[in-house]
Amino acid sequence: MKCPGQDTRYWKPSDIFEAPCPACGKTVEFFKDDAVRKCAGCGSRVANPHLDFGCATYCKFASQCLKELPPEVLARQKHLFAERVACEMRTYFGDDEKRIRHAEKVAQLAEQIAAGEAADMAVVLTAAYLHDIGIKDAERMYHSTAANYQEQLGPLTARGILQGLHAGEQLVDEVCDIIGHHHHPRPVETANFMALYDADLIVNIQEGDIEKPRERDRLSALIESRLLTSSGRRVAQEVFELPPSMLSGSSSVGETHQ
Repeated sequence: MKCPGQDTRYWKPSDIFEAPCPACGKTVEFFKDDAVRKCAGCGSRVANPHLDFGCATYCKFASQCLKELPPEVLARQKHLFAERVACEMRTYFGDDEKRIRHAEKVAQLAEQIAAGEAADMAVVLTAAYLHDIGIKDAERMYHSTAANYQEQLGPLTARGILQGLHAGEQLVDEVCDIIGHHHHPRPVETANFMALYDADLIVNIQEGDIEKPRERDRLSALIESRLLTSSGRRVAQEVFELPPSMLSGSSSVGETHQ
């Protein structure tokens, strides 16, 4: 079925319009579903000023539907898809504000760590929002929130959410793999996994310290021994206000290239 927004049967006269070229000022004619048009005056590629790129930022069929996507849309696709995942996570957890806040805090730190580790932001943010998605089924089926139950049940729920958003198969598979062992690093891990793991660990430590604060030496030792990335240690240093001298920056887990 054709997207109603692109089906000319539903168009109005105003859906064909003119706009000035920002480079030379010559008039450029647009159809509402044109992503870009070439200016006849100067040859510049002019983005459609009236086109709503909302769906294009997350829909995997966007390139087929709109043919060409402006660079600003391509740059925002990964982040806006993650925002839709965040909405699904909030809907799934409902009034469980504690778990929603946890996922949001993990995503916030994971984004910082991922940027420093050249990780895939779409994978990292999606995994961050959904990493604990199996916890409700774990409570229902096993009356437990143990990590192994979350890892066992989370991928199936996450896969359903992501397929409902028409996510690409490769992204779905990698996110589900990360969720399926997000508390248990393998000897060699991807940058995507490590960014999520470090962010989750920092938030877990932070939340645990609210109830029972650790001494700074013990806290720095825990960060030093458990975090997997240099970016994670830098973020932890900022979060816990630790001096650089307390962290050496070593890691015991290898990294695969993306």
